[in-house]
Amino acid sequence: MRKCILGLWTPIVIILALTTISWRSVKKTEIQPTTTIQPSKIVNSDSLYNNYISKLYDSVNLEASGLKLEVFEKAVTGFFNLKNLGKVDGDKSVVTIADFDMKSTEKRLWIIDLHKKTLLLNTWVAHGQASGGDKAVDFSNTSESLKSSLGFYITGETYNGKHGRSLRLDGMDEGFNSNARKRAIVVHGANYVGPQTISALGRLGRSQGCPAVPQSVVNKVIDNIGGGTVLFINSSEEHFNSKYLDETMMSTLKPWAGSEDNV
Repeated sequence: MRKCILGLWTPIVIILALTTISWRSVKKTEIQPTTTIQPSKIVNSDSLYNNYISKLYDSVNLEASGLKLEVFEKAVTGFFNLKNLGKVDGDKSVVTIADFDMKSTEKRLWIIDLHKKTLLLNTWVAHGQASGGDKAVDFSNTSESLKSSLGFYITGETYNGKHGRSLRLDGMDEGFNSNARKRAIVVHGANYVGPQTISALGRLGRSQGCPAVPQSVVNKVIDNIGGGTVLFINSSEEHFNSKYLDETMMSTLKPWAGSEDNV
């Protein structure tokens, strides 16, 4: 009896085994692509905007002044995004750039009128005492840190303080410079900013975190940038991100449209 049962089960087991092998073989074949999938091409939807930036950069001859194209593009992108959000006062088209990738001995502050395509001023600017020696490498949004803060600012009102005529700043980037007004981070003149200090120390003097400029040009600076214009402080020494650096809206909203043909 036992031999009969075993005899009956033998062909069943063989059939099941063959079925399993066949099923596995088909499944393996099905998941193999018949053709090689090529990666999709990346289309630069902002090419018109980038072309506008490059033409504007060349038109103002900013390379000769030492301003890098990539830093200029960041600043202009932030300008248009802030303008689109109503943060920039009226029709003002002035943007100020402080590039702290550069040493303090270099003229690393630019004031540019984007509409007139004019470099209004290129001068020295100081960074905070605790941010570094000749070059700023550490940044903070914390009170009493004596450090500079990165990011986009909107210039506010003027006042007369211990440094004379000064310009208040409002930081636009949360976590990076949003405590600017609370920290009294302002644009002011300082006698430790200029060629005499560079000759004496081998670098500029340093502030308590303010972007201080030479006393000889402070009135010109404030007159040009006061009352609702954009100031951008740049550095690649520390990870910085800002929602105002988003270029995707440049191709859709085109807040710069109408300007590119006149560059």
